[in-house]
Amino acid sequence: MIPGYDGAIRDADHCVELANSIGYPVMIKASAGGGGKGMRIAHSDEEARSAFRLSQQEAKSSFGDD
Repeated sequence: MIPGYDGAIRDADHCVELANSIGYPVMIKASAGGGGKGMRIAHSDEEARSAFRLSQQEAKSSFGDD
């Protein structure tokens, strides 16, 4: 089994908190969309914050759902 989180992530701080509890690296995926859009890999807290924001922006732009 691969550890993960099944639920809505509130914000970038929550994303970092979850990533630390899971352990890096983590994949951050927007709940909307498919085909790899809104997916990012993070290896650190800084990357997790950035990946969360980028996934959110891409999902909103591509699917109208951040």
